[in-house]
Amino acid sequence: MSLEVVWLGHASVMIRSRSGVIYIDPWKLGPSSPKADIILLTHDHYDHYSEADVKQLAGASTRVAAPMSAPLVTDVVGPGEKIAFGDVAIETVPAYNISKSFHPRMKGWLGYVVEADGRRIYHAGDTDRIPEMKGLEVDLALIPVGGTYTMDAREAAAAVKDIRAGEVIPIHFGDIVGSKDDALAFARNCACTVRILEPGEAYTLP
Repeated sequence: MSLEVVWLGHASVMIRSRSGVIYIDPWKLGPSSPKADIILLTHDHYDHYSEADVKQLAGASTRVAAPMSAPLVTDVVGPGEKIAFGDVAIETVPAYNISKSFHPRMKGWLGYVVEADGRRIYHAGDTDRIPEMKGLEVDLALIPVGGTYTMDAREAAAAVKDIRAGEVIPIHFGDIVGSKDDALAFARNCACTVRILEPGEAYTLP
């Protein structure tokens, strides 16, 4: 099967790969959502760590990684770590605000680079444009564009240049903050290929 990324709304993403089903920050999911092999949580704000959603998705062998101890978390990780769950390699990247106080660096909250089926996918978490993004070189980046708590459209477009991403899917808009207009503004300012998805829409990497 081809590697498929589904935007589930807000910052919630599902990745389908030959190695299994991976969720990042699952939130407000329906009862028919596929069970998870791996769940990655960026931080413990309610719109990123939903115990109810994790419980719904997790089976007996599901690995749940997060930067904090919480119910069902199997692996507590910090910034700058590399871990492997079967054939899926994961790098943790810091995620924090520079000019805002919502996501302090000292919390150790995260973004993730997921390497599966020979592709690298970066979920930035809730973050501003930060030095640790430089040179990540990923096939696909999932970047917050809604502003207020994260980067806005213009800052996100500048961050993509640092990351050196082949393609980008904008996230973190359309629910508690931001709108599709932010995603469209990001696309206008971004020098790379931008895929604006609707909630529940899938993108298959070529």
